[in-house]
Amino acid sequence: MAGKNIPQKDTIKRRTIAYMKELNTYKKQYNQLVEVYADLLHQYYILTKEFEDSGYQVMIQTEKSDGKKSPILATLENLRKDIGTYSDRLMLNAKANKDSEISLKTNDNDPFNKLFDGLKSG
Repeated sequence: MAGKNIPQKDTIKRRTIAYMKELNTYKKQYNQLVEVYADLLHQYYILTKEFEDSGYQVMIQTEKSDGKKSPILATLENLRKDIGTYSDRLMLNAKANKDSEISLKTNDNDPFNKLFDGLKSG
């Protein structure tokens, strides 16, 4: 099923580690999480291709009903949530990086800062 345009798990893992190194968030202790993340992405790419090949069939008919959500679509939705959770943990998305940035802004009303201002002028 996996076409040549779907990256292999090892490729996804190498890219993920490279991205983490660029963001200065990589530690070898994260390799197990990276492995699961790469597996989730690989599954997502395969199922996305199958969903595309099905003509993006959202509903399917069953014996008991005229239509229910396609199992591929339901699985893709769950994978998206899981991928989002893992990308947060691995600090691979903008939200995770924004939350982890250290703010260097100072508050002018902070008495601690005023103490140092007083030392400079004294």
